[in-house]
Amino acid sequence: MLSTLLVILATAAAEPLPDTKIEALPRSAALPGDTPARIALGRMLFFDPILSATRDVACATCHSPQHGWADARPTPLGVHASGIGPARRLVQGAAFQPLTRNTPTILNAAFNGIESGKPFDPAQSPMFWDNRVRSLEAQALAPIRQREEMRGEACREAEAVPAMVERLKSIPEYVKLFENAITAAKVTQAIAAYERTLITPDSPFDRFMRGDKSALTPAQQQGMQAFQKAGCALCHNGPMLSDFKLHAIGLTDSATRRTEFRTPSLRNLKHTAPYMHHGGSTTLDEVLLFYDRLMDQAAETLEGGDTSSLPPLDPLLRHMNMLPEDHEPIKAFLESLNSDDYDQSAPERLPSGLKP
Repeated sequence: MLSTLLVILATAAAEPLPDTKIEALPRSAALPGDTPARIALGRMLFFDPILSATRDVACATCHSPQHGWADARPTPLGVHASGIGPARRLVQGAAFQPLTRNTPTILNAAFNGIESGKPFDPAQSPMFWDNRVRSLEAQALAPIRQREEMRGEACREAEAVPAMVERLKSIPEYVKLFENAITAAKVTQAIAAYERTLITPDSPFDRFMRGDKSALTPAQQQGMQAFQKAGCALCHNGPMLSDFKLHAIGLTDSATRRTEFRTPSLRNLKHTAPYMHHGGSTTLDEVLLFYDRLMDQAAETLEGGDTSSLPPLDPLLRHMNMLPEDHEPIKAFLESLNSDDYDQSAPERLPSGLKP
């Protein structure tokens, strides 16, 4: 047993650790083609239920400005439901069930995949909890095709996007705004251009990292040190405080049995509860307690205990050392990553005539 433990310890020590640098966000995510006209068009499309085959679900149904551009639910409800956020309920007789993964906020999603000191390619930005598509443009089409999100039983998956384009072509105002050339690519370009305006690059943390040493309180500065000392930055690093890699932390997707999920950003947690891929933690205290218990589980694995009945764990957990007394300082630091000045507006009317 001792020899086995020594081998494991030596292996862990020899593993190259990731860069744990944390830094400010860029002040803009705009691309050269993001004109005011394209952004305005994307804003209307984002809020317009005409994109859904059932004509009653918009991107903003699950990414609501009043809920931190998420939905404040453990998991979302798409078609065959009514209401916004926690008040959303399945309509009577609806057979669809909630999806199994929490709705990520789109605040700062334009920076997904950004790393310290490396060129950033928005076309390769990973999306969703499993990184299954790349770029904001590709992400925008996925819910339109998804039966439980925006398609329902109105059409087959392969028909969903072409049918959406035809619905837009039937609306004269959209035809004019698209300059008589409505395509799926132009729809997603407009939506992505709008989403690139939904960023929060001036949080207290960002100002501190740019040189304003009064932007963080002493408690928040202590918390930043505790955050890094505890090993949180092994995965929560870079400008988004996420390495955007898939890690196993002992949780399993109830539908797919997946055990590895992308590291979520820690920005704007104040506005985006509940947390984790399944929305199972309603407070930051619950998240920190989860990691306390997870480290105990990881230690048992390291010591050769029987974990055959448990999901696999990421080897990086061996390097975490978060103590109970670190919880409050870390929470203080996480508060510095919040921003209250993001756009929370919605259009008053839409070209389709549907309610935003």
